[in-house]
Amino acid sequence: MDFSEAFTRYETLVDQVGQVFTKVNSEFPTEVTCKAGCDDCCHALFDLTFVEALYIKSKFDEHFTGKARYEITERANTVDRALAKLKKEAYKRHEAGETDAAIIEEVSKARMRCPLLGEEGTCLMYDYRPIACRVYGIPTSAGGQGHTCGLSGFDQGKAYPTLNMDLVYNRLYKVSGELVRKLDSRFTKMGSVLMPLSMVLLTDFNEEYLGVEVKV
Repeated sequence: MDFSEAFTRYETLVDQVGQVFTKVNSEFPTEVTCKAGCDDCCHALFDLTFVEALYIKSKFDEHFTGKARYEITERANTVDRALAKLKKEAYKRHEAGETDAAIIEEVSKARMRCPLLGEEGTCLMYDYRPIACRVYGIPTSAGGQGHTCGLSGFDQGKAYPTLNMDLVYNRLYKVSGELVRKLDSRFTKMGSVLMPLSMVLLTDFNEEYLGVEVKV
């Protein structure tokens, strides 16, 4: 299975997003408070698109073996169980008639330590961190809702350059969908799947999982 073309397109998007962060940071150095030792984004909940999941897992497999790999996957197991419990509770609230907006708002407040956050408070895969981590410190929007890091200096009510994450995710979905078609997977909707990082680290993206015919 050849993911190189999709990975190159993903890395191009990562570079473009990084340029946006750098530009906003240079224009608003007081408001962007990201610095070494800050791990606020490392406790936020978010999911990865298909191509990003494959990319990050490939880098994880490439860089981690032995004890270090075991410790990370153990942490990923713990987080994954906690997420499953959180989703189960959210489903119960939905069945009880609570509005989706209220459930989403409550879930968004949940905090879980990323399994890739090291003991010294630094990311163990910083060079390959997800896009969501790369833009956390600047104003973003998704689904018409704005977001800023709670530790930043951006004032509510003021207009700032804002990264439209809907456009970013549309690009990710496009690359993911085209990759699934290139793989000729029987799981034709896999390109629209979202996965938490903890599950990505625990998943073996082999031919069987990807729905790809094994040629003998």
